[in-house]
Amino acid sequence: MNTTRSNFTRASFEVNQTIHWKMLSDDQCEEIFMTALELLERTGAEILNKDAQEIMVKAGCWLDGTRVRIPSALTEWAAKTAPSRVTLCDRNGNRALRVETTCSYYGPGQGNSFVLDPQTGERRKPVKDDVAAVGIICDALQNIDFALSNGCPSDVNEASADLHVFEALLTNTTKPIIQYIHGVEQAQAILEMGAAVAGDLRELQKNPFFVFLIDADGTLVHSDDALAKVIFAAKNGVPFIYNTKLILGDSAPAAPAGALVVALADVLVGVLLSQLVRQGTPIIAGGIFTINDQENGILPWGAPEVSLVGTGMSNLLRFLRIPSFGFAGASDSKISDAQMGLEEAFSMLHMGLAGTNMIHGCGQLEYGLTGSLVMLLIGDEIVGMTRKIIQGIEVNEERLARGVIDAVQPGGAYLGEEHTLKYFHNEFWWPTLMSRGRLKDWTEAGSKSLGVRATEQTMSILQTHQPEKLSEDVAAKLKGIIEKAEAGL
Repeated sequence: MNTTRSNFTRASFEVNQTIHWKMLSDDQCEEIFMTALELLERTGAEILNKDAQEIMVKAGCWLDGTRVRIPSALTEWAAKTAPSRVTLCDRNGNRALRVETTCSYYGPGQGNSFVLDPQTGERRKPVKDDVAAVGIICDALQNIDFALSNGCPSDVNEASADLHVFEALLTNTTKPIIQYIHGVEQAQAILEMGAAVAGDLRELQKNPFFVFLIDADGTLVHSDDALAKVIFAAKNGVPFIYNTKLILGDSAPAAPAGALVVALADVLVGVLLSQLVRQGTPIIAGGIFTINDQENGILPWGAPEVSLVGTGMSNLLRFLRIPSFGFAGASDSKISDAQMGLEEAFSMLHMGLAGTNMIHGCGQLEYGLTGSLVMLLIGDEIVGMTRKIIQGIEVNEERLARGVIDAVQPGGAYLGEEHTLKYFHNEFWWPTLMSRGRLKDWTEAGSKSLGVRATEQTMSILQTHQPEKLSEDVAAKLKGIIEKAEAGL
């Protein structure tokens, strides 16, 4: 049935294609950026790497001891020179993630000291098999876009743990990987492993399937180790994340605006150094923010300030056209309960609405101490809901359905209409984990809570999902690189 009103094109018809939460206006972003420029020029930052000092002084910075003051024009040049988009591929070289504009991608958290065993519920130290399990779960879940280790395995050599983590993820998922690195030696071995999978370094540079994660020290201090890793990544043309971690009222001003000034100044140091080493180096910038809960002696990850300041950071980086890295999906709860669901859902929705490009943290309990595959599974469901909300409402002549409404008439039913059949599936979101069944059906199925269903589905995935395996030749090369690196420790 013809639902078209007419064939003319409306002039100046404004469309909100998707919903996005812009907390900071462009004027506010500019004010914070200008303040960060002044901070770097007047106060400067502690640069504790000699090579970085020499590179920055040669470019026109001023050095006094280990303090480097950066001319505003140089920082502005770096912000404009850094690519406004970074493309990450899957393990097979297919374009997977467009880290640009307001495209948002979700993945697990990292750095957990413990994991919750999905089968026994035991809280224990992670082992390499747990990292492999993360890879399998990430590979299977529809709404989890990249993989990231849930902790440092305790059953391998600590000095080479990064290599074992990378091998376990590479072996068990084809999705892009964020790989934390503890030093340049590990980074070199990981680069060799990546080149072995891609074919060679040139192919890896053309179609990168992993990105290095480098943590800044925060508070305008940049360690020898962190800057050495930045230089390494830039020299090799490998995309990396430069991430700052700040505690409001402790390592940064209590006022969110002041904390954002420090955070932006921190990551701009990484942006500048990378562009001075190799102009056009792909960099993603971001920060993790929290407060100091002195009453309980913790740094909470479920506090609203985490999302509030994180959203502001995403707005700033979008204003500067620098791809963003954010944090969401973690909880201060110790188990899979209502608190976990509230904190996980609110943070993931807020960071998605902000258009943060790469959002990590899903599946972390106990203020980041403990990783949970079950929580990661619930997070996948939340991401699906979040993406449906962000998608917004598309308005066009066919969707307005004026002819259909007229044909059905008041009091009529739309169920049998061709228009309904066409849009029934793609206009609605359907859960894969949450229950919408009637009480009788739910009771007969065992009266299972969301946590129980998520646990059962987690175990089912681990037992049945078969990720695409690496070839025997490539797998052998990876093990050889690890053995060679360990022999030199």
